Amino acid sequence: MSVDSQVPTTAAGAASGPVADPSTGVRAGAATGGRPGRAPGGASRRFGPVALVVAGGLSVQFGSAVAVLLMPRAGALGVVTLRLVLAALVLLLVCRPKVRGYSRADWGTVVAFGTAMAGMNVLFYQSIDRIPLGAAVTLEVLGPLVLSVIASRRLVNLLWAGLAFGGVALLGGGGFDGLDPLGAGFALAAGAMWAAYIVFSARTGRRFPQADGLALAMAFGAVLSLPLGVAEAGGALLVPSTIALGLGVALLSSVLPYTLELLALRRLPAPTFAVLMSLEPAIAAGAGFLVLHQALSVTDGLAIALVIAASIGAVRTQRAAVAT
Repeated sequence: MSVDSQVPTTAAGAASGPVADPSTGVRAGAATGGRPGRAPGGASRRFGPVALVVAGGLSVQFGSAVAVLLMPRAGALGVVTLRLVLAALVLLLVCRPKVRGYSRADWGTVVAFGTAMAGMNVLFYQSIDRIPLGAAVTLEVLGPLVLSVIASRRLVNLLWAGLAFGGVALLGGGGFDGLDPLGAGFALAAGAMWAAYIVFSARTGRRFPQADGLALAMAFGAVLSLPLGVAEAGGALLVPSTIALGLGVALLSSVLPYTLELLALRRLPAPTFAVLMSLEPAIAAGAGFLVLHQALSVTDGLAIALVIAASIGAVRTQRAAVAT
């Protein structure tokens, strides 16, 4: 989830201080002129966005478990179509977004966000159709990690990104020599779209109230994916049990996590968010152990520890920047 030339200015600029409130344009903490940590509810403002990102990751992994049951029925592209179409319907019904009063730039942001969302999902599901899920997630997460290095102006973020990269490399078994080249290519491309998703999700959150922008972008992404899903799955998309499973995937893998991430990006610098995304392989390994009873090796445990350490370091760096 390619990133445009303004990423270093927009995302890295946020890294040097608090993110502006989208409704007031005032930076968090500016009203008190001091340190957000000393204001009432300061701990909640510091840790709230991080909790949103982690909760979104947990939701995605359980949604992936449901998607595994669905793929034999509808194919990879069919699952993507069900996921985006049903998620768009839910969000449009809940949010009832307004379509008037927005500028051409606002709509351009929504189109870019929806395109990144659709591309990320299509490419990722094509990848896991060819290579193991763990390897696909490990390769995909390189996109946000590269974004965290490019977008940040703080040299210490190179350390956290490098630490996280070492963790995801260990989760991938230390090498990818035996992977299908096309599947690996799809995963890397999905990572680039993931980076674009992060950037345009943040911009959409600043331009549209609540989750209106997300609902509109999801609808656009659904329109893009619909011809692909129909071509692959056809009438299988209309089977009631398939629709029910698709709704579960849509809620767990799209509606809930994307909403949580959009809210988090309103208060969390994009570079920090990008490094936090390195938690995804660790969450996937934990879900595999708890739900699928897949044993974790010592190497897996070390990899998870490295990724979590990188994420904690990124959050502490962001907190230090906000406090100065």
